[in-house]
Amino acid sequence: MTRALAGPVWRTLPWRALGAAGALGLLLAGAPRMAGAEPTPWQTLTLLRGVALIGALGLAFLLDDRARHLTTPVPTRRPLRQALRVALVVPPAALWWTAVMLLVPSGLRPPAGDITLEAAAMCVLALAGAAAAVRLTAEPRPGPAVAAALLVVAVLAPLLLPEDRSLFVVPDDPRWPAAHDRWAVLLTAVAVVWAACGPEPVGRRGRRRQG
Repeated sequence: MTRALAGPVWRTLPWRALGAAGALGLLLAGAPRMAGAEPTPWQTLTLLRGVALIGALGLAFLLDDRARHLTTPVPTRRPLRQALRVALVVPPAALWWTAVMLLVPSGLRPPAGDITLEAAAMCVLALAGAAAAVRLTAEPRPGPAVAAALLVVAVLAPLLLPEDRSLFVVPDDPRWPAAHDRWAVLLTAVAVVWAACGPEPVGRRGRRRQG
């Protein structure tokens, strides 16, 4: 059944939003090289965080589906349909992030595992927001609202978090390991939220059976 669904799901993915985010991210990552500039390590870290946010903004549109109300009655459960959407974009997303990292000079690159953890947490946060919007609303294309909310969170988090709980630190800061422990906790928490928002509400399933 999954193989049979892969083709139709692939065709309904929001490729314009994903492609735009991917292209913009690569352009931003490669901008210093194209300009012949030599950014500082702090500027490089900020640039990579910006690119990760752009990728997450693209993924905020992943669950948009114009035909959502037509696909609700199908026998395949929504968590499987959503998981299939994610599975289809993971390989190109991984290649994209690898290309982003390679565009950054190795001597300026922050620890790859840690910055990738940050990017993963941002992306899963976007997916959790999209899944929550799909579960709690009837909007077939919640992507714009989810992307706007993600931008607000990205702007407010550095301003509102206490200094000793900051997520955004630099590699030579002694708080770097602790900050990435918090990134790992955030990733786990938003993954749990995403999983919890996957199934349709019980009442809605009941109405669907009655229909």
